Amino acid sequence: MEWKPKQELFLFLVATLLPLNFPSFYCQNDRLRPNCSRSFQCGGIGNIRYPFWGDGVQPEECGYSGFQLFNCKGAFPVLDIQPLRYHVLELNFSSRTLKVAREDLLKNACSEVLYNTTLNGLYDFAPDSNDENVTLFFGCVRVRKNGLKTNLPDQFACIDMFRTGNASSSGPGPNIKCKDSISVPVNETAARAMKNRTASSNVDVLRDAFAGGFLIQWLMPKVPVRKCYAYTCNRDAESQSTQGTTASSQVLRKNLESGPDNENIEKFLVQHGSLAPKRYKYSEIKKITKSFKDKLGRGGYGSVYQGVLPDGCPVAVKVLIDSDSNGEEFINEVASISRTSHVNIVNLLGFCYGGNKRALVYEFMPNKSLDKFINNNGDCQLDLEKLYKIAVGVAKGLEYLHTGCNTRIVHFDIKPQNILLDDDFCPKISDFGLAKLFKKKQSLLSVFGARGTIGYIAPEVFSRNFGGVSYKSDVYSYGMMVLEMAGAKKIVESGAAQSCENYFPDRIYEQVVLNVTTTLKDLMIEEEEETSRRMFLVGFWCVQTNPSDRPSMSKVVEMLEGSLQSIPIPPKPFLFTPSFPTSVQETSSMFYSTFGDGKFS
Repeated sequence: MEWKPKQELFLFLVATLLPLNFPSFYCQNDRLRPNCSRSFQCGGIGNIRYPFWGDGVQPEECGYSGFQLFNCKGAFPVLDIQPLRYHVLELNFSSRTLKVAREDLLKNACSEVLYNTTLNGLYDFAPDSNDENVTLFFGCVRVRKNGLKTNLPDQFACIDMFRTGNASSSGPGPNIKCKDSISVPVNETAARAMKNRTASSNVDVLRDAFAGGFLIQWLMPKVPVRKCYAYTCNRDAESQSTQGTTASSQVLRKNLESGPDNENIEKFLVQHGSLAPKRYKYSEIKKITKSFKDKLGRGGYGSVYQGVLPDGCPVAVKVLIDSDSNGEEFINEVASISRTSHVNIVNLLGFCYGGNKRALVYEFMPNKSLDKFINNNGDCQLDLEKLYKIAVGVAKGLEYLHTGCNTRIVHFDIKPQNILLDDDFCPKISDFGLAKLFKKKQSLLSVFGARGTIGYIAPEVFSRNFGGVSYKSDVYSYGMMVLEMAGAKKIVESGAAQSCENYFPDRIYEQVVLNVTTTLKDLMIEEEEETSRRMFLVGFWCVQTNPSDRPSMSKVVEMLEGSLQSIPIPPKPFLFTPSFPTSVQETSSMFYSTFGDGKFS
């Protein structure tokens, strides 16, 4: 970048005129910047603060994605943790816990769609609570020895019976068959009342149990929240403003307004405030990486280097080489990742944007990427149980991207290379690529050209003859990865894993899914057989050629964590072996889509 006299004059003026009380001018009376330091009230609960926010009571910029409270003018705040909504009964900031009750069971326990109580990576069940699970059984009959079926006497509307404790594994009882069941946590008092109930008190006991709620905890984002500068204005700072401050601020703002890219940066920082990741200078990036000394790898958009922040925190720095692309797209990517918070999504800690220099600073993953452990026949192999846990973690991360964000995100490049592993082998979805924002409500995405990596691209992404592109394209890529993790290459005895045709020979489907010729016993120990079969069944469901036949990621999580017997046999996928052009973009591209009902169709 060539320095010009105008730029030198600008830097001189800033250095000369800008006093030490910089926050005073930055936090001057700006009506566009809300005061995020104040607490707020929602429903009957007061003194609510970060990370929560709510329409009409606290702007989104003052909270965190996934912590929005609804119904603030009603009796109880409502929290949306897809696919369910919860009434917030109590909120404790010292222990970071909430007492919540399922809204669907409070309104109608006989809904046509039944859900287990599952939480995303922002929330977890409180570890110190004495809550117990109660299993509700639906559509139950007692089968007598003569074959006759009779209804159960203890009916509560559509709920035929319930049991406390781990009843889902042992079933409803001898000679009783039920069509469906769900698990719901209840507090200790409600559980005790249910155990001591009489038949006539079933209705009241269940109603009280649902209304009493249960404890969950929220997990604070790992990215530290910075103070004041974007939103919270100190009144004393306003009065300390000087003429030099005013002059320097005018010069600085004029320079920021001189180019569209700088305007995008300023707009992003104002909109995201304390939630915006830290902006680094390129000189700081060089210092963090020791002049790009330790190169970790190279991708489609640039190289990744290991670095260390001034506080000693290890990081991975991705330096982009596509410096001529639209600055707005880069800001969209930074904004999108910074608005996500999930244990299975990599954390963005900062970014660099100046001239043609662009970089992203991520948390460092010591175990690098998943492909190192599934494409290696040496000492780097992971046992199947560990791979299964990784598959579940990735599924939950994708479920969050598809349903848990304010704007739905489709990754488009799920593959082992983009699954990073921390020191405990907890998976983190990474490499989100350049984002695009879809402002209109839509269920299908409009993309130009094939996006992704050969071998993991969904058929509809490559050719629209297979259907429209949607979040189901991520499901397909995930399925291909799970099949690879489960050992598909062992079965076909092939070292090549870059083409789809290697995953779908007839003998894989027959051996693993139908058990026509052999079983998995020849390939692994007995304890691993059930886990591997579960992963294969889920994988084949995910790679169905017709996108509408693939499950949602919420259903994938349910199949992975449920019983093997509950997973139906998937149909054999239509063999899809396209002839890919060599120019397919081998990088991720993240897209947004907003849906009217908050769910994917």
